[in-house]
Amino acid sequence: MEKRKVTIHVAGKAYTLMSNDTEEYMNRVEALSDRTLRETASAMHTSIQASAVLAVISLADEVIKSQNENSRLRRELENVRKQLEEANRQTAALLEKS
Repeated sequence: MEKRKVTIHVAGKAYTLMSNDTEEYMNRVEALSDRTLRETASAMHTSIQASAVLAVISLADEVIKSQNENSRLRRELENVRKQLEEANRQTAALLEKS
């Protein structure tokens, strides 16, 4: 997919970005960004600028936790795959004996 200009609105301001993602995906990015910034500003009673920094920290925290969970799940999947291969080998060996 080719990069194209996309305009998203966050906290009442328009930002033009270059993206090769779908419009649906960029709408989700826009909604999450706007919601996170507004919620942070409301909860912390801070300026939009200070809220932006806090929102970035919050989103970075979520990304890192998601990456850690992704790594854990990949390790678990690899262990299950190895167990399945071993079970298949044992099944094949039992079938050969019968």
